[in-house]
Amino acid sequence: MENKSIIDRLNDDLKAAMKARDSDRLATVRMAISAMNYRRIEALKALSPEEQEEVIRKQIKMRDDAIEEYTKARRADLADKETRERVILKEYLPAEMSADQLRAEVAKVLATLAPGAKFGDAMKAVMPVLGKRAGGKQIQEAVKSAMEAKA
Repeated sequence: MENKSIIDRLNDDLKAAMKARDSDRLATVRMAISAMNYRRIEALKALSPEEQEEVIRKQIKMRDDAIEEYTKARRADLADKETRERVILKEYLPAEMSADQLRAEVAKVLATLAPGAKFGDAMKAVMPVLGKRAGGKQIQEAVKSAMEAKA
């Protein structure tokens, strides 16, 4: 399989969703392409693969925030729609680390810190290493549990 960029895969999936009359996928892919185009125009250059991933991650984060708000407002219908969009967007990112892998990597990074390091220091050390391979909330939870186990 050839290694296509995210924007190429989005464009291919847009055509496929139109042919299949898949309205959820079509709307989500269109929003993602639009976000890519805004970012490209803003940067005044073609987006690198890392920048394309960043755009998709930002779109997923927006869905996460919306899901949380809709759930608080007891709007399950809207939360479900955002959840479906989030699942579609995740297809364009590399697979995230498993919980066990994440805990092991966090433990490695925390071992390099001075004893008595604070949570903020630990997050500053862990995020550059794992930020692209796991979600922020998962990293935060793994760091908290590792620090509590250490204490």
